[in-house]
Amino acid sequence: MNDIAAALATPAATGLRASWNRIADLASPWVSHSLLALCARIALGAIFFLSGRTKVEGLLTVTEGTYALFREEYRVPILPPEIAAHLATYAEHLLPVLLVAGLLTRLSALGLLGMTAVIQLFVYPDAWPTHLSWATLALYLAARGGGTVSIDRALGLR
Repeated sequence: MNDIAAALATPAATGLRASWNRIADLASPWVSHSLLALCARIALGAIFFLSGRTKVEGLLTVTEGTYALFREEYRVPILPPEIAAHLATYAEHLLPVLLVAGLLTRLSALGLLGMTAVIQLFVYPDAWPTHLSWATLALYLAARGGGTVSIDRALGLR
């Protein structure tokens, strides 16, 4: 074993490394999975919900501008623009609400991950840094669940 590996493998940390480890130990209880999950649920939910709100007037009336957006700019393959506009708009309202509430968190996160993939692949491929951040939040929630502050936990769902 080389000297660096041996130094890192020693159980007793000293100096700067010991200070760093003490700070990390103090922070760990405050940054739990439940806190991260709650923040991720709110962040990802807000992104998609606010996007969905731009596509409607009133409660859920899809606007002509939304149809034009799907016809002229988004051009998602396979689905006709009118159907894609409705599906995306409804998903951008329903999935974030479920996500923030922590109800069916994993399924909601996977749905938003799928939307992110479609946006990345077919709509805005150059916006990958933004989409990567959305995908990271969605993957975290899909893998780890909604945390203790969620309806999933109250219902006994993992």
